[in-house]
Amino acid sequence: MADIKYYDVILKPVITEKSMNAMSDKKYTFLVHVDANKSMIKEAVEKMFPGTKVASVNTMNRQGKNKRRGLVIGKTAATKKAIVKLTEDSKEIEIFQGL
Repeated sequence: MADIKYYDVILKPVITEKSMNAMSDKKYTFLVHVDANKSMIKEAVEKMFPGTKVASVNTMNRQGKNKRRGLVIGKTAATKKAIVKLTEDSKEIEIFQGL
């Protein structure tokens, strides 16, 4: 496994209607590095957003879709999604404010 630093773990936030509704329960959704595990994701969130405390992390692996262009068949890249639940006394994550 590659040496992944904490700033390489979180790729970008997921902004969907479902993820925006979950923010009222202090659940935030991110696309993360495919090789990252739950403890790495927890560490990355706590270091990148000071004042946050992670209660739990749920992850989902999404397989790449089959795509065709003429006779050529290929596959899109596989991704990993993480839902991070913060504790009640934790600060909010600033990048989601005002959305």
